[in-house]
Amino acid sequence: MNTQTITAALNAVREQKPLVLNITNYVVMNNTANGLLAIGASPIMAHSRDELAEMMAFSGALVVNIGTPDRIWIERMLFAVELANFHCKPVVLDPVGCGASSLRTETSRRIAETANCLIIRGNASEIIALAGAGAGAETAANNKGVDALDASEAAVEAARYLVRHYGSSVVISGEADIIVTKDGEIRLYNGHVMMPFVTGMGCTLSALTGAFAAVGDTTGLAAAAVLGVAGEIAAEQSAGPGSLQLNLLDALYRLDAETLMRRLKLTPSN
Repeated sequence: MNTQTITAALNAVREQKPLVLNITNYVVMNNTANGLLAIGASPIMAHSRDELAEMMAFSGALVVNIGTPDRIWIERMLFAVELANFHCKPVVLDPVGCGASSLRTETSRRIAETANCLIIRGNASEIIALAGAGAGAETAANNKGVDALDASEAAVEAARYLVRHYGSSVVISGEADIIVTKDGEIRLYNGHVMMPFVTGMGCTLSALTGAFAAVGDTTGLAAAAVLGVAGEIAAEQSAGPGSLQLNLLDALYRLDAETLMRRLKLTPSN
């Protein structure tokens, strides 16, 4: 995928305004909904089993974020993934805190096993933990809650394993965002050091990944490129994390193809 394809995906999201169904955590619902609206997509937060079948039928993609897991929500997540499979819709898995507890790790793996068209978006520690022994990694990665203690590059081999094992694409978020697919790897060097100080920034990327998947980009690259560039622009206008969160929504809303292409720092490798 080249820069022209990324900008075409951005235009497609704004033209088609895909509905993205989110089963996400209490902490980030507002952030992710506003992020989707700012980029031009349409968010819906659906957590009731009674409406999931109806909602999934006309949604463009499903985003499953396990950030505040419990038994009831896990059952609904798996049910929603089965519905997404039935309707041939892409599933974005955000394995928040995978490796921090056995519940999170086991839930993430069950969801990944169930999904047919899967994109995994996580930080390096979550990706390593999700791959576990299959990639020669320890199940308990360097993870402190939802914070990554591993660099993006440390998770590349684990991501390659996940691509092979689940037939998925993997987005490793960090100082460099690394997109790993069956066709190779792409590294993005956008974003800003202030971004990790805003809660739910990775969750916002997962939600945006769902919007772009709904219009055909199932690699996760376009979403990572857009959020990285928007984050840079927002940081230039921000005194700290509080104003960054507000300015990010404006930057997503105002981002155009010319700015995206001019600022994008992308390195492909195969």
